[in-house]
Amino acid sequence: MLREIISNDWFTIFLILGLAFITLCKYLFASRFKDFVSIISNSKYLKIYARDQKFIDGFDALLFLNLIISVSIFSYIVYASLVHPSAFNLTQFFKLIFGIGVLFLIKVLFERLIGSVFEIDTLIDSYLFQKTTYKNYTGLLLLPINCLLIYTLSPTKPIIFACIGVIVLINLLGFISSFKNHQKLLLNNLFYFILYLCALEIGPYLILFKIIKDFNA
Repeated sequence: MLREIISNDWFTIFLILGLAFITLCKYLFASRFKDFVSIISNSKYLKIYARDQKFIDGFDALLFLNLIISVSIFSYIVYASLVHPSAFNLTQFFKLIFGIGVLFLIKVLFERLIGSVFEIDTLIDSYLFQKTTYKNYTGLLLLPINCLLIYTLSPTKPIIFACIGVIVLINLLGFISSFKNHQKLLLNNLFYFILYLCALEIGPYLILFKIIKDFNA
């Protein structure tokens, strides 16, 4: 059982830290947060806040910190349940958090660089805003999921794959939303779009899988 090998004390600390980032975000940006949590059923958030996006945004930064923590915890649960059950190691977990955080940041910065080089900054900024929004929403959803998997449910394969399915579905909705908004432009440049998917959408997640697979080595 996973709860026999996880240090609940450490995971409680990290879960509280993620909750603190979300609470601070809700406190500082109450109106925006209210629109954000209804993103799945209402596109109001994307229409309003896409126009006011900044390179460094406090709202997204706080949710991004929770995203890194939540993804790291969930990745550990998946690894410990399906790959190699092992005792919790704080140093290795920090390496996992660092690896995931750096991977996400480098990916965003590289996409912005591409937008600047090809002079499509407006398009890239709009696409990144939508994608970041759905990723941060995933981090928000992962917090209660992680709590259930650590303290309540036994993380069996069906439960884990169901959780992964929900995560993929949310991000797929974000991708479809972005595609619909820029459909004409993307279809006119289909080759470059496919190249982008392979290099910057599929590739980084293969790297992330490798990080998760090897982090306990």
